[in-house]
Amino acid sequence: MDDDVNRSGAPRDDVAGLTAGDVAGGPLPVHVACVMDGNGRWASRRGLPRTEGHAAGEEALLDAVEGALELGIPWITMYAFSTENWKRPADEVRYLMGFNESLLMRRRDELNEKGVRIRFAGRRDWRVPKRVLRRMDESIELTKGNRRCTLTMAFNYGGRAEIVDAVQALVAAGTPASKITEKAIRAHLYFPDHPDPDLVVRTSGEHRISNFLLWQIAYSELVFDDVLWPDFRRQNLFAAVRDFQQRQRRYGGVT
Repeated sequence: MDDDVNRSGAPRDDVAGLTAGDVAGGPLPVHVACVMDGNGRWASRRGLPRTEGHAAGEEALLDAVEGALELGIPWITMYAFSTENWKRPADEVRYLMGFNESLLMRRRDELNEKGVRIRFAGRRDWRVPKRVLRRMDESIELTKGNRRCTLTMAFNYGGRAEIVDAVQALVAAGTPASKITEKAIRAHLYFPDHPDPDLVVRTSGEHRISNFLLWQIAYSELVFDDVLWPDFRRQNLFAAVRDFQQRQRRYGGVT
């Protein structure tokens, strides 16, 4: 989400031509999470306003979802707007609120037809315009019966905020300190039924998590791609899955 550092953003040479079939034979992640980073840099390199980078990122989002559907990945989470993004210029924040609203209006029927369930993880506080919340609720209602793939948009989301909210809920319920366990906290996260991400992909060459799914990614495999988000396509997702397939996941043990 932080895209103020200049990187090459050049697509990886080994990505072009990759297909779902090239990786479908290996172990596949059940849940892929993406930090969609680099929109601002993509626009600035073309002499465009930052907002044009966000607009260009729409195709990347939809193509990544298509790639997940091709592979049969049932869970995908996208970091759309963080709790820290409110610090951005007011004009950009207003644009992002309107863009996310219009994105839902343009794409939710298409996603529904593909069997995608839409969810939103994050705080529904006073800063999010009511009209945006209405579009979110409409999208949730429209797609709630779909099970081919669950697309969760992390919107007004922060990993620390999610943990704080979970602990506060436990305290408000009168849970004694001895009963506040990992299992209890997990049960009060925004979506306890979400499996933890097997794979986290961050674009734009940045090598940090930026407050994304901090509880859930304890044992996730991390892939950092230099490509700027608007240039990300399903081939980049396939390449990340290929990297994932070459890892040994030991969870603290020995194989």
